[in-house]
Amino acid sequence: MTQSPSAFPPPGAKTALEEGTVFTPKFDADGLIVCITTEVHSGDVLMVAYMNAEALGLTLQTNVAHYWSRSRKSLWRKGDTSGQVQRVVQISTDCDQDAVLLKVEVEGDGKACHTGRRSCFYRHIALNTAGNPLLFDET
Repeated sequence: MTQSPSAFPPPGAKTALEEGTVFTPKFDADGLIVCITTEVHSGDVLMVAYMNAEALGLTLQTNVAHYWSRSRKSLWRKGDTSGQVQRVVQISTDCDQDAVLLKVEVEGDGKACHTGRRSCFYRHIALNTAGNPLLFDET
């Protein structure tokens, strides 16, 4: 099943977005919405990606994370090549419905990053380094 932006109700007024009970995602000018993905048990942020209406619709339909690759300009189901399928346990949206949060269980080796790491957020930027080169501390 392919979802188009019209498959979702159009965003309503501010009050409806913030207090209403209908999911009306606000896609950006490129037809995308930001998606933050966390591991359901630990709460660790695994990745930030984008979804178009089709990816979001497939995720809701299958309970498996689907994303839109901005670089490849194509839909992808997380885990098809890596085995790291993300089974969606919960989906939330922010106050103005222009971002979604997935809480997932990761199959395979539990990693989410294409570099082979558990999370895409594996480098910490040193604080208070104004005027100095940024140094990364890998975790």
